[in-house]
Amino acid sequence: MIHTSQFSHNNQVLLSKMRIHSYQIAILCISLVFLSCLPPLALAALGRYKRWPVGGTTRFYEFKVNKMKVTKLCKTREIVTINGIYPGPVLYAQEDDRVIVKVINEAQTNVTIHWHGVRQRLSCWSDGPSYITQCPIQPGQSFTYEFTMVQQKGTLLWHAHVSWLRGTVYGAIVVYPKTGVPYPFHHPYEEHILIFGEYWDMDVVQLEKAVLASGGGPPSADAFIINGHPGPLYNCSDNDYYQINVVPGKTYLLRLINAALNMEHFFSIANHRMTIVEADGEYTKPQLVDHIMMGPGQTYMVLVHMDQPIAKYEMAMGPYMSAQKAPFQNISSIAYFRYSGTPINSLSRKAFLPSFNNNQIVSSNLHGLRGLNVTNLPLEIDSNLFFTIGLNVQKCNRQNPNKTCQGANGGIFAASMNNISFVRPTISLLQAYYNMINGIYTSDFPGVPLKIYDFVNKAPNNIPNDTSSLIGTKVHVLEYGTSVQLILQDTGTLTTENHPIHLHGFSFHLVGSGTGNYNPATAKLNLVDPPYINTIGVPVGGWAAIRFIADNPGVWFMHCHLEFHMSWGLAMAFIVKNGVGPFETLPHPPADLPRC
Repeated sequence: MIHTSQFSHNNQVLLSKMRIHSYQIAILCISLVFLSCLPPLALAALGRYKRWPVGGTTRFYEFKVNKMKVTKLCKTREIVTINGIYPGPVLYAQEDDRVIVKVINEAQTNVTIHWHGVRQRLSCWSDGPSYITQCPIQPGQSFTYEFTMVQQKGTLLWHAHVSWLRGTVYGAIVVYPKTGVPYPFHHPYEEHILIFGEYWDMDVVQLEKAVLASGGGPPSADAFIINGHPGPLYNCSDNDYYQINVVPGKTYLLRLINAALNMEHFFSIANHRMTIVEADGEYTKPQLVDHIMMGPGQTYMVLVHMDQPIAKYEMAMGPYMSAQKAPFQNISSIAYFRYSGTPINSLSRKAFLPSFNNNQIVSSNLHGLRGLNVTNLPLEIDSNLFFTIGLNVQKCNRQNPNKTCQGANGGIFAASMNNISFVRPTISLLQAYYNMINGIYTSDFPGVPLKIYDFVNKAPNNIPNDTSSLIGTKVHVLEYGTSVQLILQDTGTLTTENHPIHLHGFSFHLVGSGTGNYNPATAKLNLVDPPYINTIGVPVGGWAAIRFIADNPGVWFMHCHLEFHMSWGLAMAFIVKNGVGPFETLPHPPADLPRC
């Protein structure tokens, strides 16, 4: 079935469909009374770390987790979705709105929802990663997420954050500016959402279990998809594509979201260039590009001007694979721009993607990204951190090694930060921290590598265990208000690779990146207009430098957004301690918080 612009909506019509709670005025009055009662120290803290928004709208959503049948690639099967929609429903809001989402689990699998890119100011309990901020919502149970879009607008996403369930459970978040506040660019004729994904012809939860049990790597996706459609290059998919009908001479805004599970991707449009105007929900200076590389979890807004002859033009999504000797799906997903007036049976103009390992385009795009209005960039650093990231192989210690130790050299694949593979706890870290439960985690995640060596070209240990990592549930503790600079260094223990690293609870300034081992004496940092993002593709065989202020109390996950890398342990967590007063203190847990 051909699907046209089901994701395009008029701004005013969309906002009129959102339910506004009648006690909004009462909330404002209560807030003003509360502020008048705050002690001077708390008021000073509130002014220092941005006032809590008052007068915003409360948006209510209900997400029912259930199964639906889909027919793809000649086969029909059931997948887990939200509200029977694939991809899931779009969550709309405006800057400073309060959002309440009741998630009801009607499926037969555990679920949590992460609101990717939402900074969760004082709402860590609603962040969503399983066993980090909450236990999963079990079948038949529900949980209500509540958070406020404090000074946030733009394109974000939501997705499941348990097992590999986000392979089918995901959707867009669109946060408009406040009423009357324009975009910092010419208003587009229309807006459209394009969500990139991967499709497997099997249950993705069972897929994760099978991969971990094998000790080896994951299979390639059966297809890439754009808004749930693979496009005509795949079997039985001649008419299973997404199409946007456009008017010649008009400018369109595309909200690009990569919700893929285990691959990074290039995106191109035949005969059309794109102007990047936003990355990860923050405006950027205009950047004109022919291709965009997006890792899972990354979002962009781009402007595309319809200035070509009347025809049908391909939009292509294909692989970017920077690792050596790794298998991957090499068939592109195709969608279309169709100019009005195009004959029905006309052939499409082809889109050309970069070669799958074109690191130069990736580097060029990254270095050209500049923030539009840079604020709160820390210039004085309290905590200098250095985390290595990469893959490992553990020694085989399992029965039936031919079936269970299928990693390199007969070992078990793993991944790590600072050569420590993260192990998920049995209850959530946030609950253990808040309730002071001992034995769940240790606070000794190192701020620098345990061993200094040639990260890009060597291994962290000595033969025969040179590729192994330590394992543990370790966190790094930050005092409230700490100014942090973190160097993320790719390693070549097995293979160098571009890793999309995502930090929960914060956006960060990308102040630098480069190839090779990070050298503070020669690294060039951008302290003028760095982009403000939440997911950074750490360059293959290189490094990235990020800065943020730890002013949001709670437990915040940081991990590779390639799902199999996270399952292998490429993750850690920060604990940000409370500051002074209610606006710097982690609130108590909600009454309906799921139990393990």
